[in-house]
Amino acid sequence: MSEEQMLRKRLYAARFACWELHLFLDTHPNNRDAARKLEEYQGKAAKLQKEFEEKFGPIGETAQNTSRWAWISDPWPWEKEGN
Repeated sequence: MSEEQMLRKRLYAARFACWELHLFLDTHPNNRDAARKLEEYQGKAAKLQKEFEEKFGPIGETAQNTSRWAWISDPWPWEKEGN
């Protein structure tokens, strides 16, 4: 697994944990431990997203990237390097 794939996997895991904690807090709004865990994972996800974008470029539509056309230099899905 490449560094990009590993970092992406860690980011998605942190985002998934945030989503699950949000759902849990919908039904348990007074659970302080879960609220602290949510803050922890939100920070972790933000850090991982920043690290990913610094190394590999934007990962979503909300990325703060000054190079509007950066995606054009990546391999296209039908190119061998893209898979």
